[in-house]
Amino acid sequence: MNRPTVVFVCQSNQGKSQMAASLARLHAGDAVEVVSAGTKPKLDGRVNPESATSLAALGASVEGEHPKGIDADLAARADRVVILGSKAQLADAGIDETSLRAVERWDTDEPSLRGIEGSERMDLIRDDIDARVRGLLAELGVEPRG
Repeated sequence: MNRPTVVFVCQSNQGKSQMAASLARLHAGDAVEVVSAGTKPKLDGRVNPESATSLAALGASVEGEHPKGIDADLAARADRVVILGSKAQLADAGIDETSLRAVERWDTDEPSLRGIEGSERMDLIRDDIDARVRGLLAELGVEPRG
């Protein structure tokens, strides 16, 4: 089965890219190879527990996941690299964005700029990312599960 590979990237690989990958796996199953990574990952860290809790409410999971870095080989084999947020820069990981097949940036909602914090903040971020993931899957011709 020839399936597309999508790499979701944020700076630390603790929150937004993990959320996007988890939601893509939830909606696409095995129809898409999904990877998350960071440009400056906190390798001794863990996935943001607030992100994990918010994802669980939708039936998505980050179980077994941990922060990891993106490298040139992973980026080059991806059919799509999705960068989440403005802080993540592929150049920080030594990757020339112009050499990749398809790169896009999602400037995701940041409710804290409106004074929204805690679980409400995380759920709003999750919902923004979820809508974008669903749109990407449709663009790739992948029928969402469930």
